[in-house]
Amino acid sequence: MRKSTRTISWGIVVLFLRHGWHVLIALVILSTSSCRKSGPDKPARETLAAKLVKTAGVELKPMERTVVVTGSFHAREQSTLSVKVPGRLGSIAVDVGSVVRQGDELARIERADYELRVKQAEAVLAQARAVVGLPLEGDEDKLDLEKTGIIRQAKALLDEATKNLERAKRLAIEKIAASSELDAAEAAHTVALSRYQDALEEIRGRLALVVQRRAELNIARKQLADAVTTAPFDGIVHQRLANLGEYVQAGTPLLIIAGVNPLRLRLEVPERESTQVQPGQRLRVKVGGSSNIYSAEITRVSPVLVQANRMLQIEADVPAAPALRPGLFAQAEIVVNENDPALCVPQEAVTSFVGIEKVFVVKSGKALEKNITTGRRRGNLVEVLSGVAAGDMVVLNPGRLRSEQPVIEEANAAAR
Repeated sequence: MRKSTRTISWGIVVLFLRHGWHVLIALVILSTSSCRKSGPDKPARETLAAKLVKTAGVELKPMERTVVVTGSFHAREQSTLSVKVPGRLGSIAVDVGSVVRQGDELARIERADYELRVKQAEAVLAQARAVVGLPLEGDEDKLDLEKTGIIRQAKALLDEATKNLERAKRLAIEKIAASSELDAAEAAHTVALSRYQDALEEIRGRLALVVQRRAELNIARKQLADAVTTAPFDGIVHQRLANLGEYVQAGTPLLIIAGVNPLRLRLEVPERESTQVQPGQRLRVKVGGSSNIYSAEITRVSPVLVQANRMLQIEADVPAAPALRPGLFAQAEIVVNENDPALCVPQEAVTSFVGIEKVFVVKSGKALEKNITTGRRRGNLVEVLSGVAAGDMVVLNPGRLRSEQPVIEEANAAAR
């Protein structure tokens, strides 16, 4: 076998050397032709059988246009409650997780010292009221100055001095009394007037002291009331920061409570989509690990973008639910347009292979494979961004349909 092969090879070389390229090329063509004749006939291209299919038209239909954003849940209100007066912590009525209502008593400072201060202030006020002639008890501190004893006395002396002065003036005019008597009457009148003014100032000072004592009593009562810490709003106890029996100073934190109904959802919208967002738009909210969808509306929109990340902050109030808690990460769809026209095909017409989506379009009785780019989805409809045009007929559930395979639409088959 090796000898014959070598003989043929040397023969080709000799022919090339003696007769040149044209003899060698003729020999190759002759060899190829003989091989084709001796080999088996190549089968003709396979003919695909026509397939009965269902079709649907590519149509413009209204779809929601949404913006997908992320954010997190926060407490509607969160407050650190502190004591307003110093003292020993006498009771704490709640603990972590306790549900509280506005006005509920949460903690209490021992009140004995503050009750004694109230009694002391009441006694001092009663004493001040007695000095000006008011009843010992009562909430009315107004007084007619002319009816007080010190004013009546000073007023009587002033009236007498005024009459004596007038009498002395008449006698001096009639040359009956000496001028020295007139001078004495005038001096007595001046002294009486000064005493009357002093009496007015004194009684006004005493009334001012009554007002001061009243304020001191109100402060004592306020401190007694401040010994009790109450809930400023409905919520739950988030943290407990003090223990029973501790002596606490004014301003010492006791509890942190959070309002969780509704929850405050804070979201960040990218700059390029921020112009489409406004209060009142609907939201569909999901949280990780749950398939539930929660509905809400945008309630607050920040007037400026955050300079650090060029994001627009928005907020929505989401009703409380067992699965929702402050701190949870959330993903939301903002419906920015309720009826935005889109080119749609049924979901059954779209097939996918290794990430490439495609449909089969019926043209001249054949199915032609078209790669498409999809967008939004609503129910059974899929938005097609490129690859098909309005009015095209696409095959539903194509299965193993091949490109350029003849097809018969069911409507046409029924007509036949």
